[in-house]
Amino acid sequence: MLLRLAQRFLVLLASLVVASVLVFAFMQVLPGDPARVALGMNSSDASVEAMREQFGLNRPLLVQYADWASGMVTLDLGVEWVSKAPIAPQLVDRFAVTAWLVGVSMLLALLIALPVGTWMAVRHRHADGVVLSAISQIGVAIPAFLAGIVLITYFSKKLGWFPSGGWTPPAEDPLDFMRKLALPALSLALVQASVLARYVRSAVLDVLREDYLRTARAKGLRPMQALTRHGLRNAAVPIVTILGLQLATLLIGAVVVERVFVIPGLGTFLLDSVSARELITVQTVVMVLVAAVLIINFLVDVLYLLIDPRLRTAAR
Repeated sequence: MLLRLAQRFLVLLASLVVASVLVFAFMQVLPGDPARVALGMNSSDASVEAMREQFGLNRPLLVQYADWASGMVTLDLGVEWVSKAPIAPQLVDRFAVTAWLVGVSMLLALLIALPVGTWMAVRHRHADGVVLSAISQIGVAIPAFLAGIVLITYFSKKLGWFPSGGWTPPAEDPLDFMRKLALPALSLALVQASVLARYVRSAVLDVLREDYLRTARAKGLRPMQALTRHGLRNAAVPIVTILGLQLATLLIGAVVVERVFVIPGLGTFLLDSVSARELITVQTVVMVLVAAVLIINFLVDVLYLLIDPRLRTAAR
């Protein structure tokens, strides 16, 4: 098992290196001079040359990449080209906001999807199971930002229960933090819960057809008892797969939802940086999002080893 973990970790490190090279290369092949793009097309040649000299844009690309990549590792990210504001403190603050949003959204999605998906599988031949399946299918088709707009219209504008946007740090005012987090987290969670519930239903249905579950019921266990004791762990393996993919999708999808609810997370930071022509900040934020997705996939692989004993046996 330790050997398998070491192999996965080495794959993660290699993937991070390759991803950083691709992100850096993509930003370099964009048309135009980065310094002139940052300062504006009407800037003088002298000011453009001064910016190149100040931020080392006239150095060889390999040197620029090594400097940026080492800064990513040490969180010494320098300052923005236009505003001269330090990047690292902004990145850490914005990432914390997005982490709260994504974490709470995924937790809510799991709390909804696991029991609903299991019930849909157990009752798949009954009216309530069919109705829940149809509702989940509709939820899959609704984008998160549209769900957010609907929630704002009803719960904020009509009922006045929650604010329509904004952000309060949890340490500053926990109650206001929860009120402002409720609608954006719910808009993401409802869509993700619909997707996850479909996969939970499929995984549980496959388990219900297995011989060992029939044997457990033949020994006197009730259907739900047999499923709980012997089936859910086996159903968890495919669910963990889609869970990792959906968590990565949730992280990327939070960009639009943050804009809808005026939340100062990574998505808003990225879009603001694009508008302000802060190319180095855009490059850094994109790399952080890519790294987060790769780390999520690594954690999914670790969960595989913990859940499925066959993988642990194969790793010996």
